[in-house]
Amino acid sequence: MTDSNQPPVHWLHAPPHRLEPKGTYMITSGTYLKEHLFRGKQRLDFLHDTLLKTAIEQGWQLEAWAVFPNHYHFIARRLPSHFDSTTTLKEMVSQVHQETSNWVNQQDESQGRKVWHNFWDSTLTYEKSWIARLNYVHGNPVKHGLVKLARDYPWCSAAWFERVAAASWLKTVYAFKTDRLKIEDDF
Repeated sequence: MTDSNQPPVHWLHAPPHRLEPKGTYMITSGTYLKEHLFRGKQRLDFLHDTLLKTAIEQGWQLEAWAVFPNHYHFIARRLPSHFDSTTTLKEMVSQVHQETSNWVNQQDESQGRKVWHNFWDSTLTYEKSWIARLNYVHGNPVKHGLVKLARDYPWCSAAWFERVAAASWLKTVYAFKTDRLKIEDDF
């Protein structure tokens, strides 16, 4: 029996996930032991394409994403046409992890190997927080030293964002500071 006056206990290796259907969220996930299991074009393409395909199938709109050999980030919100869907964002992430784990383990002939460690989510409830995280995710390939311009990294939404966003919105997002954000990103 638990004391109802005490907050729930959450294991450090399993952060609580508070994913409501109508919210906007930033998700970060990393591979087990930060292994670079998705290195190379074919593997990054598979992880990237699986993330985008699964989000669409499950009724989630990705607003920003960046995929790397050992982790990814994305910002998503439920598509209005899917507000009544019973598939949660947690289930969508689980499906991405299952499909990509099976595929990469097949590639490496390592059936049953643990691929993903966990995922961390943030509910974005303030506009400034949301905009700063949009900038952070779009610019993540630059942060990791992979490219000089985020739009040059093929597994990131920056090039797409620069094509579809109005110039004023692009300027607003890219002007937001990200140095004070607390995001799990020590990959």
